[in-house]
Amino acid sequence: MILRTEPDEAQIASPLGRLSPLTKLAIAIGWLIGLATTTAIAPPVVLAAFAALAGVVVGRLGPAAIARGALPLLAAAVAVGLFNTVFAAANADPASAEIARLGPLRLTGPGVLGGIGLTARIVAIAVIGVVFSLTTDSTRLVDSLVQQGRAPERFAYGALAAYQAIPRLSLDLTTLRQARRIRGLRGSWHPRLLVSLLVLGIRHADRLAVAMDARGFGSGPRSRYRIVDWSWFDVAAVVVAVLALVGAMALRG
Repeated sequence: MILRTEPDEAQIASPLGRLSPLTKLAIAIGWLIGLATTTAIAPPVVLAAFAALAGVVVGRLGPAAIARGALPLLAAAVAVGLFNTVFAAANADPASAEIARLGPLRLTGPGVLGGIGLTARIVAIAVIGVVFSLTTDSTRLVDSLVQQGRAPERFAYGALAAYQAIPRLSLDLTTLRQARRIRGLRGSWHPRLLVSLLVLGIRHADRLAVAMDARGFGSGPRSRYRIVDWSWFDVAAVVVAVLALVGAMALRG
């Protein structure tokens, strides 16, 4: 089953949900760039906690929803951290303090700290992404990119239509499997299902392209049904986000 997770009405109506999606996207990208410059433990922990707190207090998200959304990346975070802990370059340095030994492999203090730092960074990226996605309506995000970010309409709304068409692939797949059962064939996975699914996807895309051309996308200036404007709340959010990033990066020593 192919599913899309969309924010509910309470999250969209929250102060964080009413914030400009482009502002939230800029904050998230800025934080991710900051996290990419360090492997220390404190900065990602602080930013992850700040993002989760903002999602709960300002975005009306439940802690369980944030944890459930970040859970798929938790296994990847643990695997990456463990791999980098065991095979860290610092483990081969005789001057590094040895903590434990696993057969021919030795674990040192810098290697363990580096692995934990990478794990914390992946968890922070997951939490930031979950809070952003659960408080941002996809349609309003595209409206913000077009109106405030000056993104091309054909590309932006075409990407939105493709994103909203994802659940249709699940329905098409169910229909194809039922059709095979009616013909007396196996309804389980088969390479021909992928070919049929590709054909249906091309047909849907062709109808979508014709519909967008009929509505004049990219043909000139257009009126707006949903207006996305800047506000003082956007300025305040950017200032708070910059202060949080600076404060978190100051702890990397």
